[in-house]
Amino acid sequence: MRKRRVTITVNEDLFEEAQSAVGDGRARSVSEWVAGAMAQRLATEQRLAALSELIRDYEAAHGVITDDEIADQAQRDRDAAALSRLATRQPR
Repeated sequence: MRKRRVTITVNEDLFEEAQSAVGDGRARSVSEWVAGAMAQRLATEQRLAALSELIRDYEAAHGVITDDEIADQAQRDRDAAALSRLATRQPR
């Protein structure tokens, strides 16, 4: 993949974190660290766009998802997570 040299301005604390990542061996260079962050951002935006399209298609076929439906599903998700945590606990 071709690379392009660019100049960017970032907050000092972010730059220091990038330098720490290099110093700790978590990145080979600040450029690599920044490129990794950019790649993650792109992947996130692509996933969100795909999810938005799925929701739009679902709602076109089945109607708008209501606040009550979202709240009910959130509660079911919390309940399932609690059961999962209980199932994985080690006996004392």
